[in-house]
Amino acid sequence: MADSAVLVINSGSSSLKYQLVDPDSGTARATGNVESIGEPSSRVGDHEEALRLAFEHLAEGGIDLKSCGLLAVGHRVVHGGNKFHAPTLVDDAVLADLDGLSELAPLHNPPAVQGIKVARKLLPGVPHVAVFDTAFFHDLPPAAATYAIDRDLAERWQIRRYGFHGTSHRYVSEQAAAFLGRPRGGLKQIVLHLGNGASASAIAGNRPIDTSMGLTPLEGLVMGTRSGDIDPGVIGYLWRTAKMGVDEIESMLNHRSGVWGLAGERDFRKLRAMIESGDSAAQLGYSVFIHRLRKYIGAYLAVLGHTDVISFTAGIGENDPAVRRDAVAGMEELGIVLDQARNLGAGKGARQISADGSPITVLVVPTDEELAIARDCVSLLGRGS
Repeated sequence: MADSAVLVINSGSSSLKYQLVDPDSGTARATGNVESIGEPSSRVGDHEEALRLAFEHLAEGGIDLKSCGLLAVGHRVVHGGNKFHAPTLVDDAVLADLDGLSELAPLHNPPAVQGIKVARKLLPGVPHVAVFDTAFFHDLPPAAATYAIDRDLAERWQIRRYGFHGTSHRYVSEQAAAFLGRPRGGLKQIVLHLGNGASASAIAGNRPIDTSMGLTPLEGLVMGTRSGDIDPGVIGYLWRTAKMGVDEIESMLNHRSGVWGLAGERDFRKLRAMIESGDSAAQLGYSVFIHRLRKYIGAYLAVLGHTDVISFTAGIGENDPAVRRDAVAGMEELGIVLDQARNLGAGKGARQISADGSPITVLVVPTDEELAIARDCVSLLGRGS
């Protein structure tokens, strides 16, 4: 079989992550990250320079994008709004539509649109495909997707719960089913994507029925720098009493909240060391994170009625056994029995960390959003892997 590859690009406001993926084997042929784009101390002035630098890095590794069998360029786009809920071939009209969605995700969509523009300019001879974080949750049940606010206002401004990290939640739920040797359609699952951004989902068969993030990636679990769920009245209170502007409040909730806002640190390895040294702020930050996580697990056990499997994924979920232990501690009567030795054990790939007799199977399942995006591109283009 001739070589084939998909270049997956995740373009942030000041970074550009890239991975060259073989969609057939699932292996990454190359990966990299260009950081500090546009910052005064950086030699990388904009996303075009960043992508050219990425191409140089690939060439230094012996990869020529013009001769490596490049099938497509897949772009991670955070918000698809109501319009985009499947992998979409990008043309000028689609790009204009994506630009128009920037108000729904002002921190995430503008850099993604910029990344697509640059990539189309530098790689004009291959298809460019947008894959949306919100797509998997597009068909949430109305009761889960709807906010209890003025209906006409919500419809006019497309206000609903969209959900995010959808590519990860879909991939992990598929991998969990494969690990168990059961069809996903017959399983009820909870997926916990725990990284700097964190989200939970309840999945019945092939369909998600609830997720923790909402109109934006701010709702839900406590995260690295994001508050997660908060009383909406806090915003008006700060505006009236602290005389903070809306932009300032929004920036605080996104960038100076979460575990970092409470403890001054978001790296859980460092947070653990701070706790062990007796740092009470670090302990509180960790405790608030765990408390919110346990609430969502309990809520989704109720929403699903019966749960077959819970999967931990992403940086914290895959690598922090203490978080996994504390997240489900004392839930034996709810059907969750962890095997502590398995939980502490290292391993690659999906692995079971629950006891053999546990009514609910608990797994660690590494996510691979880049592979999922690459395979979405191949599927859209009709090039079966």
